Amino acid sequence: MARLRRWLSPRYAWTRFTHNLGPKLLALGVSLTLWFVATADRRANVTQGFDVPVTVRDTTGGGEEKRATSNLSPASVRVILSGRPERLRELDSGSVEAVVDVTGIPEGSFTQPVTVTPPTGTAVQRLTPTRVQGFVDTQVQRTLPVTLSVTSPPESSVPRYVVSPTEASVTGAGRVLTTVARLVTSPAALAAGGQQEVALIALDSGGRPVPGVTVRPSTVTVRRLDTGELPVKTVRVVLNEPPPTLRVVAVSLQPSTVRVVAAPELLARLREVGGTVTYRAGTYTVPVRLSVPAGAQALETVSVRLTVATRPAPTPPAP
Repeated sequence: MARLRRWLSPRYAWTRFTHNLGPKLLALGVSLTLWFVATADRRANVTQGFDVPVTVRDTTGGGEEKRATSNLSPASVRVILSGRPERLRELDSGSVEAVVDVTGIPEGSFTQPVTVTPPTGTAVQRLTPTRVQGFVDTQVQRTLPVTLSVTSPPESSVPRYVVSPTEASVTGAGRVLTTVARLVTSPAALAAGGQQEVALIALDSGGRPVPGVTVRPSTVTVRRLDTGELPVKTVRVVLNEPPPTLRVVAVSLQPSTVRVVAAPELLARLREVGGTVTYRAGTYTVPVRLSVPAGAQALETVSVRLTVATRPAPTPPAP
């Protein structure tokens, strides 16, 4: 109790504080210096965010089971890393690995945590979101023919193409693979006699790309076989007249013009191509028989939609 009263005395407290003041201040300075040095790296660290695609790991059955993951949501996560500025400047989203492990998970929907492996010299500060959803399904493979897609050729050419290989396999989750309707090549623009390697795209019935499938091979070779342009001319189609007892109310030609291949001197004289149909009353669609000159050939087929009415019989003159 007496000691407590002594420490409560301002004079005694000041005496004790100033006792050996030099060594005390030196010790405080050394402590602050050591703390400053020890935390220099931590204070120099900054943070940076990366949008990292989520990778699925599945070693079910030793990796021999053919399974596929679809409908991953979200497909990427936001990873905030901390590290020295010069280290973070060296990184991009491909330097960070975000993995969801579905090993042993039964087929169907799942919600699993995401594991992030930060690059050397960095640490994960925050991960958003921490879990992703998806669907595990049996992996299925289909073989489909390759459909050629090329840019529109000039009117004066009739190009011929060949694709190699003509088929490719599509692999993916069963529920996704059922939506694949066809495999098409990326549009190719080839000069006469040229060739190009183009990517294959899986499309659904609406012509939209189908994500989450693997195409093998991923590319095919497209070659243009013709060696030059052919003499081609586009001319309009003119239909024959209906019989006197009928009249045409509406007519729609599809197409209204055709390309004709012929010798240049013949094409120079050609202005139109005659088309023949058999008329009858009613509304109907019929093919058109084209009449091209000898030595010429039309490259398109033509049809016509007609609405034909019967002409009223003429009124006999009054006696």
